[in-house]
Amino acid sequence: MILMLKIEDLKFTYGKQSVLDDINMSIKKKEFIGIIGPNGSGKSTLLKNISKHLIADSGSIYLNKQLLNDISLGELARTMSVVPQETTINYSFTVYDLIMMGRNPYQDRWGRITEKDKEEVGKALELTDTMQFKDKHIDQLSGGERQRVIIARALAQKPKILLLDEPTASLDIYYQQEVFDILFSLNRELGLTIVVVSHDLNLSSQYCDRLFLLKKGQIYT
Repeated sequence: MILMLKIEDLKFTYGKQSVLDDINMSIKKKEFIGIIGPNGSGKSTLLKNISKHLIADSGSIYLNKQLLNDISLGELARTMSVVPQETTINYSFTVYDLIMMGRNPYQDRWGRITEKDKEEVGKALELTDTMQFKDKHIDQLSGGERQRVIIARALAQKPKILLLDEPTASLDIYYQQEVFDILFSLNRELGLTIVVVSHDLNLSSQYCDRLFLLKKGQIYT
């Protein structure tokens, strides 16, 4: 399999506190990877380094053999999308409009919507089974429905790799299973490389190809 992501000797600190210490890991194309570990172990910080939301103190991250620091944010957004742990939506957008925001990396400065944008949003709605409430407002949805919409927005970016930070943390067991079912389908049927941070060892071990344990800023496999 082709190597998708490689991390070498990554270190990151908040102030004087070491959070990530000599992280080394490789992720292959089309893998479904789980990052597990106790609270405060650095899981979310690692994901933010991979997505370039945080910049490491030292070490290197390669995406498709290209140094992450050499990839522009616009180019990165067309390759990688992120479902964050906390998603604050301050306006009551419709589901369709919210998912269309995922097309921003492909639109011109005026944000003009093309037929291609509409096509990709339609695909994202179908893949996440959210078509039936595309005209509803986001604040009318349940927690599980809302999370599927957030995943759909990420899919509208047409990423090659999808990063998710605790995507089921606030959901009941039914919706947790539903979210992982969707991710598994995206991985197996579309070949999407998926990296998910999760506190749930049972779900992660059931769906993921491999697990990385992060403890006290270090990786164990």
